[in-house]
Amino acid sequence: MNSLGFDKSEKDTKVVVAMSGGVDSSVAAVMLKKQGYDVIGITLKLYNNSNISKSKSCCAGIDIEDAKNVALKNNFKHIVLDYQAKFFDGVISNFVDSYANGETPLPCVKCNETVKFSDLLNEAKKIGADALVTGHYAIRKGSLNNASLHKAKDFSKDQSFFLFSTLQEQLNYVRFPLGDYKKSEIRQLAKEYKLSVSDKPDSQDICFVTSDSYRDLVNNLNPSVNKKGIIYDVDNNILGTHDGISNYTIGQRKGIGISGSKEPLYVIDINKDQNSIILGTKEKLKKKVINFKNINWLGGNILPKELDCSAKIRSTQEDLPGILDINSDHGTFTFEKELDNTSPGQACVFYKNDQLLGGGWITA
Repeated sequence: MNSLGFDKSEKDTKVVVAMSGGVDSSVAAVMLKKQGYDVIGITLKLYNNSNISKSKSCCAGIDIEDAKNVALKNNFKHIVLDYQAKFFDGVISNFVDSYANGETPLPCVKCNETVKFSDLLNEAKKIGADALVTGHYAIRKGSLNNASLHKAKDFSKDQSFFLFSTLQEQLNYVRFPLGDYKKSEIRQLAKEYKLSVSDKPDSQDICFVTSDSYRDLVNNLNPSVNKKGIIYDVDNNILGTHDGISNYTIGQRKGIGISGSKEPLYVIDINKDQNSIILGTKEKLKKKVINFKNINWLGGNILPKELDCSAKIRSTQEDLPGILDINSDHGTFTFEKELDNTSPGQACVFYKNDQLLGGGWITA
């Protein structure tokens, strides 16, 4: 049994490595090449930012060249696939639509869900690869046909949260060789491998937004979001007007344009149908019960009705205990303690110890 779980030699195991041009995926590819695997690197061109010279993006401009150079110097095949249309349809359009609907999107999850673990995974299968490999910090355990997903060794870099919508059959096929490493160890390996990307910055959260604000992108692609509307307080009193609901997110305090209140006011709700913003005190943001839809379950063949476990609504947040209550593909999670700033469009992801059980998209 080789290190990727296949009962054959490394040289007879073909893997496609998704190479963004960053240090993590580059190390993953070279590591497997040095172990003797038959490696093919694939970089997806996701958007046209060829003028970016110092990259905190990924899969555009210099990133593609960086991935090519890593493959060339380490003697494995490299392919570039133009996925700009797929990325626009699967990620950017969803991003814009979410803000237009008063939601706060998670583009990294949508990217994994669509172009990486759907389109790219299918491409890997077409060329006869045994597995698709990525540079995510997560751990996959289990057999070829019954894998489970776990937090990375380095909890501060754990990316399992962003993989919650990975389907079981996709998880069975993918591999995460960096999950047992700390980020500092990967940087050190990159230096030992003499990779030109060893000191390259990590990509930013929203890699395709290159201006100072995501609002520029949203407003350019969907000008209708600039429709003026009313700002209310919780008692339905008019406080002012706004220039478009896409300029606001749940929990926002700065830039609201309302002054004179005795207490600081926050955005506590965005009503798309009425094109209105509702403001309230910080206390109004607190809630224990999170509603979600479109659950993806990775915790085994049986979907429980009710379960004591933990959950979190942000990748950097510590998961907190509570009760998971599932009804078909939707449900609720009741936390023991109140949370702030839960927003529709974000995710609620469930864990049992270090195992990711699944997750759903927050509705309220």
